[in-house]
Amino acid sequence: MNQSTETQARDFIRDIIVADRAAGRHGGVVHTRFPPEPNGYLHIGHAKAICLNFGVADEFGGWCNLRMDDTNPTKEDIEYVESIENDVRWLGFHWHDGVLFAADYFEQMYAYAEQLIQIGKAYVDDQTADEIRANRGTLTEPGIESPYRNRSTAENLDLFRRMRAGEFADGARVLRAKIDMASPNINMRDPTLYRIRHASHHRTGDAWRIYPMYDYAHPIEDAIEGITHSLCTLEFEDHRPFYDWVIESLQTPYRPQQIEFARLNLTYTVMSKRKLLQLVQEKHVSGWDDPRMPTIGGLRRRGYTPEAIRDFCERIGVAKKENVIDVALLEHCVREDLNRRAPRAMAVLKPLKVVIENYPADLVEDMDVVNNPEDGSAGTRKVPFSRVLYIEHDDFREDPPKKFFRLAPGREVRLRNAYLITCQDVVKNPSTGEIVELRCTYDPATRGGDAPNGRKVKATLHWVSAAHAVDGEVRLYDRLFSVADPSDDEEGDWKRFLNPDSLQVLTACKLEPSLAAPAAGRYQFERLGYFAVDPDSKPGAPVFNRTVTLKDTWAKIEARG
Repeated sequence: MNQSTETQARDFIRDIIVADRAAGRHGGVVHTRFPPEPNGYLHIGHAKAICLNFGVADEFGGWCNLRMDDTNPTKEDIEYVESIENDVRWLGFHWHDGVLFAADYFEQMYAYAEQLIQIGKAYVDDQTADEIRANRGTLTEPGIESPYRNRSTAENLDLFRRMRAGEFADGARVLRAKIDMASPNINMRDPTLYRIRHASHHRTGDAWRIYPMYDYAHPIEDAIEGITHSLCTLEFEDHRPFYDWVIESLQTPYRPQQIEFARLNLTYTVMSKRKLLQLVQEKHVSGWDDPRMPTIGGLRRRGYTPEAIRDFCERIGVAKKENVIDVALLEHCVREDLNRRAPRAMAVLKPLKVVIENYPADLVEDMDVVNNPEDGSAGTRKVPFSRVLYIEHDDFREDPPKKFFRLAPGREVRLRNAYLITCQDVVKNPSTGEIVELRCTYDPATRGGDAPNGRKVKATLHWVSAAHAVDGEVRLYDRLFSVADPSDDEEGDWKRFLNPDSLQVLTACKLEPSLAAPAAGRYQFERLGYFAVDPDSKPGAPVFNRTVTLKDTWAKIEARG
C-alpha cells in the first residue's frame, strides 16, 4: 500500500476508502472489480474505469476482479470477452483469481429470486412490456400496480419455475421486485428482475430460458465475490437504492457499497457503444480497431501507448460531476510519452525530387544521425546521402509568401545532418505546369548542416536519398468528428458531423532505409509527427499510421493558464 495514499487521499473515492479503513469497515480490505458487459469493444472511457478500479486496489494492497457481466445473451459474444481481456492486459493490469462471469452465478441468482418470492418481495407479472412501461408512471405521477401483483407465493413460484423450464414465449411474463409503485425514484417502482429469452448463451449454451436483469445481477455478483467498493459511473446513482434493496432483502454475507463517479466524456468523439457499433456496421470506419475510433484497440493501432493512457487517466482524476475533457489533453499525454521513447526517422510524405548538380553522381555518404535527442542511450544510425534526394513538396515555394523561410529559388536552406543547398532552377511538367524537380547546388564545407562564415539559414528540411528510399504507405488520421460535441444536435443526426477528412491515405511516400523493416513500433517522423507501424505492413512495404501531429495545442493552453 502506498503510505501517501493512506495519509492524504487524492480524490473523493480514495477519501471514502481511507475513512472506511480507519473505521475498520470490511475488515480493512479493499476489493474492487471492473465489470464490463461483453457486447462491444472497450473504449477510452472504460480505460478510466480500469485505471481507477485496478489502481485503487493496488494502492491499498487489495484486489481487483475482472468480471464479464454477461446477462444478455442476444448481444454478447466470446469475441468481445477476448478483446476485453487483451485490452486490460495491454493497459498493464492483472486481475485477481482468473476472469469471472456473471453466468457462473446464474444458479445462485435464481435461488435468490425464489427466496424473494418466498418472502413476498417478488412476483410474476403477465403484463406486456408496453403495459409495464405505460403503468410505470412519470416523475410527477405514481405508477399503477400490476393486476398480478398480489398473486400467492405458491402461484408465483410455480410460474417462475415454468418460466425457467421454457414453457412460455419471450415477453410473455417477467419476474418483478415488489417494492413501491409510488416511489419518487422510478427505479424502485417494481423493477424487473428476470425476463424470458429463448437464446443461446456464449458460456451456458441452452441451459437457461430466463436471464437476470443487470440491476438485479450486479449487487449479487458483488456480494458473492466479496467486493467492498463497487465503483460505478454516475448513471447508476439513481439505481443505488435498488442495489442496496437487493443486498438488504437477501441478507447476503458480504455488504458491498456502491460509489458513483463521473464518466469520461471526450471532445470530438462519441462514447456510446450503440453509436460506435453503428459506425462499424455502417462502415463509416473499417472496424472496432479503426485508428479513428476511441476504442482501446483503435488507440493501440493508432500508436497510443498504455503509459500515455494511464497518465491521461491520472491527470483527469476522479470527479463527482459530469464534465467534458478536451481531447487535446489526451494527445498531449501521447506526445510527451512518445517524445521520450520514440526513435526519430526521416520520411517524405509528398515527395519532390531534388537534384544536387555539383554533387558527384557516384558518391554516397553515410550521415550520422541521432536516434532520439531525448534519450542519450538511443545512439545514432547511418542514413545514406546522394546526389538525388526527395524533400516535402510543401517545403518549396516558387513565389514564397512573407515568413516562408523554406526552400525557394535562389534561397539557401539546411538539410538535416547533411549540407546546405541552394535552389538554382525549377523543372515543371510542360503539360500541367506542375513543379516536378528542383535543380540545386550544395556547399561541401557545410557537412553536418553547419553554416560557416556567419551565414544565416532560417530553415532545416528533412530529406530521403532517392536511390535508397523505401516506398511506403502512410495513413494520416485526424479527429473522427468535425465538431467538439457531435451528440449535441437538435436534429438527432450526430453522423452528419463525421469529418470527411478524418483519413487521408498517401501511397507514394519515400522513407529512409531503416524503415523498410521497422525495428520499433512507433517513430517520430522528423518535422511531421508521431507514426506507428500498422499491422497491414509487410517487409519492404511498410504501412504507418499517424498517431499525433507535432503541434501541441494543450501545451499552449497550459502555458496561457
